[in-house]
Amino acid sequence: MQPRGLTMTTFDDRENAFESKFAHDAEMQFRAEARRNKLVGLWAAELLGKSGDDAAAYAVEVVSADFEEAGIEDVVRKLSADLGDKASADQIRGKMAEMLPVAKAQLMGEI
Repeated sequence: MQPRGLTMTTFDDRENAFESKFAHDAEMQFRAEARRNKLVGLWAAELLGKSGDDAAAYAVEVVSADFEEAGIEDVVRKLSADLGDKASADQIRGKMAEMLPVAKAQLMGEI
Protein backbone atom coordinates (compact mmCIF):
# COMPACT_ATOMS: atom_id res chain seq x y z
CA MET A 1 0.00 0.00 0.00
CA GLN A 2 1.34 3.45 -0.97
CA PRO A 3 1.54 6.24 1.55
CA ARG A 4 -1.36 8.67 1.19
CA GLY A 5 0.86 11.64 0.21
CA LEU A 6 2.32 9.75 -2.75
CA THR A 7 -1.13 8.87 -4.09
CA MET A 8 -2.29 12.47 -3.92
CA THR A 9 0.90 13.63 -5.61
CA THR A 10 0.36 11.13 -8.40
CA PHE A 11 -3.27 12.24 -8.75
CA ASP A 12 -2.26 15.91 -8.72
CA ASP A 13 0.44 15.26 -11.32
CA ARG A 14 -2.06 13.51 -13.59
CA GLU A 15 -4.59 16.29 -13.12
CA ASN A 16 -1.97 18.92 -13.94
CA ALA A 17 -0.90 16.95 -17.01
CA PHE A 18 -4.51 16.76 -18.26
CA GLU A 19 -5.01 20.48 -17.62
CA SER A 20 -1.78 21.28 -19.47
CA LYS A 21 -2.79 19.10 -22.40
CA PHE A 22 -6.22 20.72 -22.56
CA ALA A 23 -4.68 24.21 -22.53
CA HIS A 24 -2.16 23.20 -25.20
CA ASP A 25 -4.86 21.67 -27.40
CA ALA A 26 -7.05 24.77 -27.04
CA GLU A 27 -4.12 27.03 -27.94
CA MET A 28 -3.26 24.89 -30.97
CA GLN A 29 -6.89 24.97 -32.14
CA PHE A 30 -6.95 28.76 -31.79
CA ARG A 31 -3.69 29.09 -33.72
CA ALA A 32 -4.92 26.69 -36.43
CA GLU A 33 -8.16 28.64 -36.87
CA ALA A 34 -6.26 31.94 -37.07
CA ARG A 35 -3.87 30.41 -39.64
CA ARG A 36 -6.84 29.03 -41.58
CA ASN A 37 -8.41 32.48 -41.64
CA LYS A 38 -5.15 33.97 -42.89
CA LEU A 39 -4.96 31.39 -45.69
CA VAL A 40 -8.59 32.00 -46.64
CA GLY A 41 -7.92 35.73 -46.51
CA LEU A 42 -5.03 35.32 -48.94
CA TRP A 43 -7.27 33.25 -51.23
CA ALA A 44 -9.96 35.96 -51.10
CA ALA A 45 -7.35 38.68 -51.65
CA GLU A 46 -6.30 36.94 -54.84
CA LEU A 47 -9.94 36.84 -56.01
CA LEU A 48 -10.12 40.57 -55.30
CA GLY A 49 -6.98 41.23 -57.35
CA LYS A 50 -4.82 42.08 -54.34
CA SER A 51 -1.20 40.99 -54.06
CA GLY A 52 1.87 41.57 -51.93
CA ASP A 53 1.42 43.85 -48.95
CA ASP A 54 -2.22 44.57 -49.87
CA ALA A 55 -3.02 40.85 -49.79
CA ALA A 56 -1.20 40.39 -46.48
CA ALA A 57 -3.04 43.35 -44.94
CA TYR A 58 -6.37 41.99 -46.17
CA ALA A 59 -5.57 38.57 -44.64
CA VAL A 60 -4.99 40.30 -41.28
CA GLU A 61 -8.43 41.94 -41.61
CA VAL A 62 -9.97 38.50 -42.15
CA VAL A 63 -8.20 37.09 -39.09
CA SER A 64 -9.44 40.07 -37.03
CA ALA A 65 -13.02 39.52 -38.22
CA ASP A 66 -13.06 36.17 -36.42
CA PHE A 67 -12.98 37.88 -33.02
CA GLU A 68 -16.48 39.32 -33.39
CA GLU A 69 -18.36 36.17 -32.34
CA ALA A 70 -17.86 32.45 -31.77
CA GLY A 71 -17.78 30.24 -34.84
CA ILE A 72 -16.95 31.02 -38.44
CA GLU A 73 -19.99 33.01 -39.51
CA ASP A 74 -18.39 36.37 -38.73
CA VAL A 75 -15.60 35.54 -41.18
CA VAL A 76 -18.07 34.19 -43.74
CA ARG A 77 -20.09 37.42 -43.53
CA LYS A 78 -17.02 39.60 -44.04
CA LEU A 79 -15.76 37.58 -46.98
CA SER A 80 -19.23 37.34 -48.54
CA ALA A 81 -19.64 41.11 -48.35
CA ASP A 82 -16.17 41.75 -49.74
CA LEU A 83 -16.24 39.12 -52.47
CA GLY A 84 -19.80 39.73 -53.69
CA ASP A 85 -20.47 37.44 -56.65
CA LYS A 86 -16.85 36.18 -56.77
CA ALA A 87 -17.64 33.47 -54.19
CA SER A 88 -20.78 32.27 -52.42
CA ALA A 89 -21.04 31.77 -48.67
CA ASP A 90 -20.99 28.00 -49.28
CA GLN A 91 -17.82 28.31 -51.36
CA ILE A 92 -16.24 30.34 -48.56
CA ARG A 93 -17.23 27.74 -45.95
CA GLY A 94 -15.81 25.03 -48.23
CA LYS A 95 -12.52 26.92 -48.58
CA MET A 96 -12.39 27.34 -44.80
CA ALA A 97 -12.92 23.60 -44.32
CA GLU A 98 -10.25 22.87 -46.94
CA MET A 99 -7.72 25.22 -45.33
CA LEU A 100 -8.05 24.03 -41.71
CA PRO A 101 -6.00 20.83 -42.21
CA VAL A 102 -3.48 22.82 -44.25
CA ALA A 103 -3.17 25.32 -41.40
CA LYS A 104 -2.73 22.51 -38.85
CA ALA A 105 -0.05 20.87 -40.99
CA GLN A 106 1.80 24.17 -41.30
CA LEU A 107 1.72 24.68 -37.54
CA MET A 108 2.94 21.14 -36.89
CA GLY A 109 5.82 21.79 -39.26
CA GLU A 110 6.83 24.84 -37.23
CA ILE A 111 7.05 23.01 -33.90
